[in-house]
Amino acid sequence: MSRVVALTGGIGSGKSTVARMLEKLGATVIDADAIVHELQEPGTPLVQELAEAFGPEIVGKDGALKREELGRIVFGNEAARERINAIVHPKVGAEFARRLVAAKAARVPLIVLDIPLLFEGRKAGSRSAASMQTESVIVVWAPRATQLARQVERDDRPLDDAQARIDAQIPIDEKRDQADHVIDNSGSVEETERQVAELYEALVGVS
Repeated sequence: MSRVVALTGGIGSGKSTVARMLEKLGATVIDADAIVHELQEPGTPLVQELAEAFGPEIVGKDGALKREELGRIVFGNEAARERINAIVHPKVGAEFARRLVAAKAARVPLIVLDIPLLFEGRKAGSRSAASMQTESVIVVWAPRATQLARQVERDDRPLDDAQARIDAQIPIDEKRDQADHVIDNSGSVEETERQVAELYEALVGVS
């Protein structure tokens, strides 16, 4: 029987890095962000629905969604964010649930539900069927200063923009305090790999 856990963190905490490490060890990772990107491929019904809701300027001539443009529209605008969530979340949730059922049927030892805004969704009163099936929550933690530095260096993002994006999420320390398992990703890659390997072994019962 597969064990199911949720994986979350904060922007710049290194959650995606930890997800890849778990996948390499044998876990099946179901990535909410990846599903969103797939559903927003050029010409998909979701892109058309978003264009109807937020204007044709969010779609390029090639039919691709201009994610940065859409982000500017909804960032800091609660009404717009609620509207986009009402459009996107049901479709993502349905695909997420489909993949979870398939992974369970395959009897993989560990299923990791990669949900970036898990705690934010819970705070807003949204508990997806997928997230409710998890046995425990893994939080990938890094200090705020590291979160800022990674955004500025990796994404070439202005410091004030990076700060605003962090402030839009629940503080990473608060998430850490609510976690069942914590991966401290403030050190070296090797140290993170060691923690991930130990956690994987504990979760799947590898001796």
